[in-house]
Amino acid sequence: MKMNIARTTRLSFRLMDGNDAELLYELDNDPEVMKYLTRGKIYSMQTIKEVFIPRLNAYRNEQKGWGLWQVNIIESNTFIGWVLVRPMGFFEQPDYSDLEIGWRFKQMSWGKGYASEAALAVAHAVCQDPTVKSLSATALKDNIGSIKVMEKLGLKFIKNYNHTDEHGQLPAVLYSCPKEQLTPFEHN
Repeated sequence: MKMNIARTTRLSFRLMDGNDAELLYELDNDPEVMKYLTRGKIYSMQTIKEVFIPRLNAYRNEQKGWGLWQVNIIESNTFIGWVLVRPMGFFEQPDYSDLEIGWRFKQMSWGKGYASEAALAVAHAVCQDPTVKSLSATALKDNIGSIKVMEKLGLKFIKNYNHTDEHGQLPAVLYSCPKEQLTPFEHN
C-alpha cells in the first residue's frame, strides 16, 4: 500500500518521481539554495535527469515513504521544496532501522517554519513503521538553518565529522534520536 503524508494546516505532500525533473531543476537552480550542498554550484537539467533522478529512483519506495516528498503551500498550490527520506548510509551500507531525513526549500519560503512543519509531518508518518528505530540528519556545520530544523524535530547532536566531496573536506554534523523522542506532531 502506498504511503501518504497527511496535510498540515499550511502544507500538502506528494512523493516525487522522475516526472518531476522541472521542479527539481527549478529548486536546484539557485546558488543560495545550493550553498551548503554543492558549494553554490547549480545543477543543469542534464545532471537532474542523468544523475539526480536515477539516485532518487534507487531509494524511492512508495510503501515505506522513502524518496523526496514534494511540499506545496495549500493556499496557493505553490511548490516550495522537498523533504528527503531514505535509510542512513543508503549508497554505502544502508541501515534500514535508521532513516535519514533532509530538506531543500526555495528561498522565498525560508524563515516561515515550512521546513520544520514539513519535516515533522513526514518524520512522524515514516516512523510509524515498526522496523524504524531512529531518525538522523546531517548538515555542514555552517548550515545553521538546517541545524535549527534538526533541533525542532527533536534530533540531538551526535558528532562532528568531515564531509568529503570532489572539492575536499568540510566540517559537518550528525544529529539523531530514537523515533520515540521526536517532537510531537499534531495533525489538523
